Amino acid sequence: MRILVATDGSEYSKAAIKKCCDMIVDPQNTHVKVISVYEDAYPIAAEPFAISAEFYQRIINAAEKQSEAFVAEAASTIKTHFKENTLDVSSEILRGSPEQEIVEEARKWNADVIVVGCHGRGFWGRMLGSVSDAVVHHAPCSVLVVRNGISNK
Repeated sequence: MRILVATDGSEYSKAAIKKCCDMIVDPQNTHVKVISVYEDAYPIAAEPFAISAEFYQRIINAAEKQSEAFVAEAASTIKTHFKENTLDVSSEILRGSPEQEIVEEARKWNADVIVVGCHGRGFWGRMLGSVSDAVVHHAPCSVLVVRNGISNK
């Protein structure tokens, strides 16, 4: 089985990682790929309030480093859960629109299932752009959306 786990470092993603570990019954024949996607920073103001290109590059670099940390933590959690080290775990950092990159990576990697967390924002949150909702509707394979019961109050 090939499981693609997407993480943004949130508690919701951590719940998805835990559920991924719980659903693996044959570690020797399971491959897990952990990904994190970061987006580019786009200029939001024009002259005379323009921000330097170096500032935007710093934002992009910080987002990439943050994604690296998210992936490293998730991969470590999965490997720790399977102490025998019989589970194949890989990771990758992607740049672009999270929902598009997750779906495209699942397609390229031939994933059997995608595991993502859900922020549970409801109807209006989905209207503003829910990554899990977009993945469910466009994925080339099954998708497990994990809710962990965290309240958004």
